[in-house]
Amino acid sequence: MTTDPQFAFRDSARRTLHIEQQAIAALEGKLSDDFDTACRLMLACEGRVVVTGMGKSGHVARKIAATLASTGTPAFFVHPGEASHGDLGMITPRDVVLALSNSGETAEVTALLPLLKRMGTPLISMTGRPGSTLARYAQAHLDAGVSREACPLDLAPTASTTAALALGDALAVALLEARGFTAEDFALSHPGGSLGRRLLLKVEDLMHTGERLPRVTLGSPLRDALLEITRKGLGFTCVVDADGRLCGVYTDGDLRRTLDQHANLHDLSVDAVMTRGGKRIRAEVLAAEAVKLMEDNRITALAVVDADERPIGALHMHDLLASGVI
Repeated sequence: MTTDPQFAFRDSARRTLHIEQQAIAALEGKLSDDFDTACRLMLACEGRVVVTGMGKSGHVARKIAATLASTGTPAFFVHPGEASHGDLGMITPRDVVLALSNSGETAEVTALLPLLKRMGTPLISMTGRPGSTLARYAQAHLDAGVSREACPLDLAPTASTTAALALGDALAVALLEARGFTAEDFALSHPGGSLGRRLLLKVEDLMHTGERLPRVTLGSPLRDALLEITRKGLGFTCVVDADGRLCGVYTDGDLRRTLDQHANLHDLSVDAVMTRGGKRIRAEVLAAEAVKLMEDNRITALAVVDADERPIGALHMHDLLASGVI
């Protein structure tokens, strides 16, 4: 076999993408009452959704199982060949089986059908042939058939696996929405990595409290505010009234403006030059929301207040960076 250096690689890629786009677009017209039945069976499942498939369908089945599990539908993958040699014990009548096979006749998968029927385990099939053995045995059949593969020989599973993967995603998202699955639910199954940190960490987990909280009272000389900023090292200080409620903040940026506008700093009080009100956030808010608030307002620190608007902490952009939220 020789390779033509002038081969139109991008033209080939465009043909492949076009065929696979067509395969996915055609799925919408194939959705039927069986899709609703499949969703209801999975929602009512008291055990796990067991996803199975052989070869390339098995690879897609593994991904569907992982997507289901991470979006609120407990699921796992069982290899059909191993199931016939002992792993069938992993499946119970309380489960629901989702079986993938493009032909609907894969021997390792169809071999499980009498056993599943004997156990009374509900079966959902996803095939490219509605008249196949696997489709006929199932309580609900999902048609993932394609008119042709992207492979020019019409042999290698390409468009068919893309369609099956997309249909699996459609199942997972429909179930997610039906369950009222939230971002916090999603985070609980993704505690590792930046995604989990963004969705699990709250402001209270990162804020500086106690002696680390920069704070001066109304009427304080500006020099006291500057000393507080320097001591606490967060680039700002809260300014509170006699009841401890936040009235404003004084920041490094305010200092630059003060130097531009006032020749003599010695006689200034912090009231005269502070940013009144100041941006603030609650402790129970997700840290990711603090990032957005800082980015939208081009600031690097926030006062954290309680229900009475009293400062209970301070949050700096460096804390968010160090935690991996950003």
